[in-house]
Amino acid sequence: MGAKSGGRHRILVAKPGLDGHDRGAKVVARALRDAGFEVVYSGLHRTPEEIVETAIQEDVDAIGLSSLSGAHMALFPKVMEFLKAKDATDILVFGGGIIPNEDVDVLKQAGIAEIFTPGSTTQAIVDWLNKALEGRAA
Repeated sequence: MGAKSGGRHRILVAKPGLDGHDRGAKVVARALRDAGFEVVYSGLHRTPEEIVETAIQEDVDAIGLSSLSGAHMALFPKVMEFLKAKDATDILVFGGGIIPNEDVDVLKQAGIAEIFTPGSTTQAIVDWLNKALEGRAA
C-alpha cells in the first residue's frame, strides 16, 4: 500500500447530513483499518463543507460517504462541489448506504467513483479501494 504515514493510505469515513445511523460506516471504517488503511471517522451530522475541510486537514487520499437517510442525491454531489472549489479533486470519493440502483449512475456522473449498495461486502470495498488507489503516492 502507498504511504502518507507509515506506508498507509488515509481514508475519511464520513456521515453527511442528519442521518443518525452509523453502524455501517463504523463497520466499513473498521474493515478498512484492519486491511491496513489509516482511517479517520468524521462522526455524525457533518455538512458537505465540514467533510471536505476535514479531508483536506487530515490529508486523506479518499473519502467514503455513508447515507441511509435518502439525502445522498443532494449531499454526495455537494461534497464533490466543495472538493472542486477547494482544488482538491485528487481526493477519491466513494459512497454507500441505502441508495437505489437508479441513483448510482447519476452519482457517478457527479464524480463519485463507486457506490456500494446493501449486500456489498467489506472485502469488496477493501479490494476496490486498493485497486482505485494503486499507483497513487499516498
